[in-house]
Amino acid sequence: MALEAAGIEIAWGHDPAHVNLPAGQPPERLAVTKALTAVNPDHPELAAARSLGIPVEPWQQVVADAAATSRQRLVAVAGTHGKSTTTGWLVDVLVRANRDPSAFVGALLDATLTGGTPSTARWGRGDVFVVEADEYAGNFDPYRPSVIVLLNAEWDHPDVFADADAVYDALATWIRAAGKATLIANVADPGVRQVLERLSGWSGSVVTVGLDVPDADVYGQVEFDQEISPASTLVVNGRFGAGVYGIQLPGKHNAANGLMVLAAANVLGVLGEEPGDGPAIGGFRGVGRRLELKGEVRGVTVLDDYAHHPTAIAKTIQAVRERYPGRRLWAVYEPLTFHRTAAMLEGFADVLATADQVAIADIWAGRDPDTTITSAAALADAVTGRGG
Repeated sequence: MALEAAGIEIAWGHDPAHVNLPAGQPPERLAVTKALTAVNPDHPELAAARSLGIPVEPWQQVVADAAATSRQRLVAVAGTHGKSTTTGWLVDVLVRANRDPSAFVGALLDATLTGGTPSTARWGRGDVFVVEADEYAGNFDPYRPSVIVLLNAEWDHPDVFADADAVYDALATWIRAAGKATLIANVADPGVRQVLERLSGWSGSVVTVGLDVPDADVYGQVEFDQEISPASTLVVNGRFGAGVYGIQLPGKHNAANGLMVLAAANVLGVLGEEPGDGPAIGGFRGVGRRLELKGEVRGVTVLDDYAHHPTAIAKTIQAVRERYPGRRLWAVYEPLTFHRTAAMLEGFADVLATADQVAIADIWAGRDPDTTITSAAALADAVTGRGG
């Protein structure tokens, strides 16, 4: 893994001695994931930190501090869906433009982007630090970006957000805290429009972007042709000029992500490879576990995708149908957390039933303290009940 390749020793287990060091030199800070603090607040390492007066903080604070001390311009990519792909895509564009960005992404970046082992992080000496900003339980709160890319907004994380309005409110509160930032907003998304309504009087500026939204500052249309590569063609007009861009990633949702990357790159002053060209968005081939081609065996194409929300799964299935027309599609789904599966079971069943065959794996509990509220069998029965 990347940390070991960098010469950092990893302890593959938990022990209070990691905090209460025998030499009497305890760490100054302890960065943790909320998946731990939510499920086991009395974890021995957390207890050891409290007993020594060591501050316990979310790991996102460490990333925010790294960006602040590097004096790089912080760019945050937010939204319910597409954050990892869009963040990685913007990093790819900046690398191609020789801007040498730093980045932290929620999926593996290719070694060509990290400069070594595939990793979720990149350390550069340029003027930009790109970070994936996750809304779960305020994970994005430490970030004070100068540029915010808002892809979409929808109800998710039912353990912390009561409804969609709670998601919109959290996003708007975070954006306001950024002060005079630039918000690049996908106004084709209804949830983003809800967030914008909550930003009345905000001191920042907004660049509107949208597929099939002619009055947006950056307006795009997408054309598909399964007989040729790339996966789609993006025709762009608006504030930053006109252009036609080939995109390697399948699906209209990725064309929308590409349009957002294009707008962000222009805001950051990225120049094309040749005079007069727009930013080079056409060469990006994706990040790990986002419609990632794992291989083909005896005529079976295997794709790995992290989609774990009904809307995301629907977009994935649509993209696969477009990329592989006429093929039989198996959806092999591992539900992510019991609380999400229970809250959205009907939506999951509706979308999974659109596949030709469905296999449901055991539910991955993650931070769930209660694993009795639903089951993989309940979801499978709901799919079967819809004729899937």
